[in-house]
Amino acid sequence: MTVTDASTDLIDTSDAPEPRFVDDRLAHWAATTPDAECFTYLGRSWTYAQTDDRVRRLAGALHGLGVRRGDTVSFLDKNHPACVELSLAAGSLGAANAIINFRLAGDEIDYAVNDSGAKVLLVGTELIPVIEGIRDRLTHVEHVIEVTPEGGEGDAYEQLLAGAEPMARPDEVSPEDTCLVMYSSGTTGRPKGVMLSHANMVAHTLNAHDGWGFAPGDKSMVAMPLFHVGGSSYVLFGLHDGIPSVMTRDPDGASLAGAILAGANRTFLVPAVLAQVLQAGPDAVKLFGALKTYTYGAAPMPPPLLRAAMEAWPDTDFLQVYGLTEVAGVVTHLMPDDHRTAIPDGHPERLVSAGRAIPGVEVRIVDPGTLEDVATGEPGEIWLRTPQRFQGYLNKPEATAEVVTEDGWFRSGDLGRLDADGYLFVEDRLKDMIISGGENIYSPEVERVLAEHPAVMEVAIIGVPDDRWGESVKAVVSFHEGASATEEELIAFCREHLAHYKCPRSIDVLEMLPRNPTGKILKRDLRQPYWDGRSRQVN
Repeated sequence: MTVTDASTDLIDTSDAPEPRFVDDRLAHWAATTPDAECFTYLGRSWTYAQTDDRVRRLAGALHGLGVRRGDTVSFLDKNHPACVELSLAAGSLGAANAIINFRLAGDEIDYAVNDSGAKVLLVGTELIPVIEGIRDRLTHVEHVIEVTPEGGEGDAYEQLLAGAEPMARPDEVSPEDTCLVMYSSGTTGRPKGVMLSHANMVAHTLNAHDGWGFAPGDKSMVAMPLFHVGGSSYVLFGLHDGIPSVMTRDPDGASLAGAILAGANRTFLVPAVLAQVLQAGPDAVKLFGALKTYTYGAAPMPPPLLRAAMEAWPDTDFLQVYGLTEVAGVVTHLMPDDHRTAIPDGHPERLVSAGRAIPGVEVRIVDPGTLEDVATGEPGEIWLRTPQRFQGYLNKPEATAEVVTEDGWFRSGDLGRLDADGYLFVEDRLKDMIISGGENIYSPEVERVLAEHPAVMEVAIIGVPDDRWGESVKAVVSFHEGASATEEELIAFCREHLAHYKCPRSIDVLEMLPRNPTGKILKRDLRQPYWDGRSRQVN
């Protein structure tokens, strides 16, 4: 039974068994509060008992299609409860769900699905034409199942569930089994599959729970993309506490407003969404004032935007989180009290920090050259040790060994510093990544494509400040002698091969790119004019 902690007015789940698998809490609430609302999506709703039954039927259906422990299935669509059901059902069989970014181009989807080895591919109706174009290249996929947004007549996914027998978790399935594969672009120019186990995801749900707590009557808005660790991790919070989740198909203004009107009052979104709300006018600002908690992450909040938001919504709790896919999501948080007291207490700089480590997470700042810890306040690479740490990169043991030490520390590739009170300031990157609107974009991935243009001799991709998206992608190129191309031509070339959000928004042409004595392009020099005068290089 769900009870209330009178001292905090938050739901107390201490009577619920400690979860070991990602579907444990769903099964618990299905047994104890079967008629309570679990998910609402595009006008449809399911109780906890109905959702659990769907997951169990899907497990039986997957088993009937040949999915066994150690196998992979895959999901390609915008946000849909079927993605969560697939993750839970596959996980209960000891298999993993590889969730693919629906915004990728066809050849990128081809690579990720094949790399995952998925035997079953669940595809949204809007993406079926993409799959039809590459179907002959999906060598491992044995079954493609279409899922429609509305779930109406003729929905192959709903038909699959209706004809399946429920199946319980086999005894041999372990909490250490991989249940999720999240694709994170890599510095080699190809995405890497981050393998996350039941134990990783459960640890994250328990460790990062502070500040996200729900009270009776609350509803969680699930708007972050489920292909992003922020979406697939966040959705587990509602299931953990046994409260309803309102899922949006898109994170657009109309969908978010609809979710709030449906009662959603706690959410996790990227700062770019908040900026759009503040610019949408007084009616939108008033509507979003209904949110009790606005958690933001995946990209830092520009200080002027944060101050404007806190002024617009004085009764809303703001919570900033910092994390990575390789640690199942959140590892540090800046709590609501920190937001309220930073300026009155004389620590305004804390509003641009990533807060302090959550329970179960150790943080070190290490000199990347000597591998020794640096002094308090000095910059270095952020190292993390936690039960949330991933199992490794799928099919890439060498890449895993490069970022995980023998004693279990994960080398984040981010540069930062810790102050005397343990607040983490993330200031730059060792790895070549751009964060635009919460999406991770790796420069080599874009460079690999742009270098194929016949006019381009050399190229460097950098992130430059963008008031709306945090960063935007800029290409700096030099041409072969006698060759040339317009900015529009180069951007269009990229869009033929990459998701549009990865493509450059602007292009600079230099006679020669700056290099160090060993021949490496000096990207810091290229970025410097654009970031000069800014307090942080990660934005």
